[in-house]
Amino acid sequence: MARMARPGAPDRTRDRGGWIRDVRPRLSEDSVLRDAELRWILVARAGNALGSSALLTVLGYQVYLLTGDPLALGLLGLVAGLPALALGLFGGHLADRRDRRTIIAVTSGALALLVLVLAFVSLEDQGTELLPIMVVVFLTGVASGFERPAMTAFEAQVIPLDKAAQGASWVSTMWTAGGLAGPALGGLAMAIGGIPTTYVLVALLLTLSPLAILRITRKPVPEPEPGESFLTSVRDGLRFVFQRQQLWGAMTLDLFAVLFGGVEALLPIFAIDILHVGPFGLGLLRTAPALGALLVLLLATRRPPDRHAGPLLMASVAGFGVAVIVFGFSTSFPLSLLALLVLGGTDAVSMVVRTVTVRIYSPEQLRGRIASVNFLFVGASNELGAFESGIAAAVFGVVPAVALGGVVTLAVTAFVATFAPKLRRLDLRAATLEAEELRTPVASLPNG
Repeated sequence: MARMARPGAPDRTRDRGGWIRDVRPRLSEDSVLRDAELRWILVARAGNALGSSALLTVLGYQVYLLTGDPLALGLLGLVAGLPALALGLFGGHLADRRDRRTIIAVTSGALALLVLVLAFVSLEDQGTELLPIMVVVFLTGVASGFERPAMTAFEAQVIPLDKAAQGASWVSTMWTAGGLAGPALGGLAMAIGGIPTTYVLVALLLTLSPLAILRITRKPVPEPEPGESFLTSVRDGLRFVFQRQQLWGAMTLDLFAVLFGGVEALLPIFAIDILHVGPFGLGLLRTAPALGALLVLLLATRRPPDRHAGPLLMASVAGFGVAVIVFGFSTSFPLSLLALLVLGGTDAVSMVVRTVTVRIYSPEQLRGRIASVNFLFVGASNELGAFESGIAAAVFGVVPAVALGGVVTLAVTAFVATFAPKLRRLDLRAATLEAEELRTPVASLPNG
């Protein structure tokens, strides 16, 4: 006899055996993952994160094998980062005048092809040299300068405004998870198949991005101002950012927190000389911030940080600074791991809030240029952060340098909280509702 459903049981039916089963969709009605186009964005981000983080691993390993010089590793980062930063503003200008989907597909496809070139020049019978590798790495930086502003602007066209916080959490989760798994994948591939084979695998991963992006329908291209020059276009984007507390405040927090509060470049010193945990401990120290970020981001996909976003942003950046100070003074390995977990988690919260803030306060016709300015802040902090950490450690000593970075982060948080009160009081849910009701970005409203 068939089992009867309880009165009021939702969406249940009998299967062939007479058993009652639940046929409700696995995703809730308000889940942003119900949007097929967002799922393709996540595929693109996952492939890009896995491929790019694995690429950095194999490049660093190969360059150090060729040179035996740690300075070459720093040069590697600059060769990739400088063209991306230098072309970022032009990339943002282009993203506001051309089809963003096409820009992403072309540049992402170019990145995959360039990695195949790396595989070719790394073959043993080619006599691998450093110069061809650096040339290819420079070209990948050029492609990134165009791809990143276009991707940020395109994501904003795909993810519904009322799901911006949840969507940003999922995108950041994919990026963080890919960045966590990519280095391990790259190392394992090198151990099994060698460097050229690993480059081919990386190229296949990077190919996921253009293939996924092309599954998304084209979006409208913003109407440019007639006769507007490149310099005028860039100036308008910069002026827009610095006239709005929500934008310059959020970007300033990111710039100085990463620039002065970064500790990753100094982790080998802590592992060897302070904590005495060796290479395995160093691996755990490097993994801890990403693991903390991933845990928080997974929570944010369920409970997006939109209400009281301003106070939460200030608290998370301040918490980041405190975690840096605790890590700097710690001589206990478990405490150091905990500090790095907190560091990664607080950074993840602030990352989601900053991403959604930039999304909401960017009008469509300026979105690419604002994304490029944001990229300059983020990219400059990432590229210069390791350099600053090394110089500070040489001048002040390792522990004082790290602690000073945490103190500077707290000071910058206090500065932004004081001089950007609109960011400090930000409520992303209220700002989103205001934008939806008026059918216009809140950035274009008076006193926005």
